[in-house]
Amino acid sequence: MPIINANNVDLYYEDNGPADAPVILLVMGLGAQMIAWPDEFIHALVAKGFRVIHYDNRDVGMSQRMEGAHAPHLVWTLFKARLGLSVSVAYTLSDMAADGIGLLDALGIEKAHVVGASMGGMIVQLMAANHRDRLFSMTSIMSSSGKPGLPGARADIQRRFMVKRSPNASRDEAVAFGTDLVSSFSYPDPARAKNSHAEMTAKAFDRGYYPVGTRRQLLAIIADGSRVERLKKITTPTLVVHGAADPLVPKEGSEDIARHVPGARLEIIDEMAHDLPPSQVDRMVDFIANHAAAVR
Repeated sequence: MPIINANNVDLYYEDNGPADAPVILLVMGLGAQMIAWPDEFIHALVAKGFRVIHYDNRDVGMSQRMEGAHAPHLVWTLFKARLGLSVSVAYTLSDMAADGIGLLDALGIEKAHVVGASMGGMIVQLMAANHRDRLFSMTSIMSSSGKPGLPGARADIQRRFMVKRSPNASRDEAVAFGTDLVSSFSYPDPARAKNSHAEMTAKAFDRGYYPVGTRRQLLAIIADGSRVERLKKITTPTLVVHGAADPLVPKEGSEDIARHVPGARLEIIDEMAHDLPPSQVDRMVDFIANHAAAVR
């Protein structure tokens, strides 16, 4: 299996496209595995002339599980963070940003275009803030600046995310829960196959079901707080993309990113929620490829 040690963490990754092509590194979101990037999205970027690398974040999928690492109570941690108190977590989003840079190191890649979705968008923001010399460009998709006071997730979706999932759930239970959750924040795209959410959730379960890893990732998001001051210092050419119909991370999150990153370009897609709808793949690929081509 393509597993490599990066930043002292074993990461599962896949590498597509010519070895000498400009690199696009894809970073996925909270609890989501690298398979959440649509195959047609990756293939289209390769067809545009890029080498595309994507990977499972630590604590998810086939990458290293941080077994036994600290996972404090989610509600209590959120309460403390909102009061401005310090919180203790197993690892930070900056650590996860260093994982991606470590993967580039391990593969002998000096610089890359980085693209992140949701929590992955937060991670690539921190790559741009902390490792600017390693990036050609940054694209943040359906993410947020973390600024206090921004609109939050719809109440019913918040409740789903606060459910503590059993590590011993059966495949049927896990797939049912995951399908319901993903369906709640995805765009009702007529181009999407009827059973695609269930099929993807089942595939993710079979690759590696590990809900405590998702909880630790969520704790890392909470602990990171606002990135506004860090965003103001970013010099990497930045594209920000969001779906107008996103009920999980409303578009105001990306509007705030674009407001604070100097020179950032913002694109809002009406026919998109907190997902990568099949009908919008070509548009997304064009945005990313054109942005990368302009600065490479």
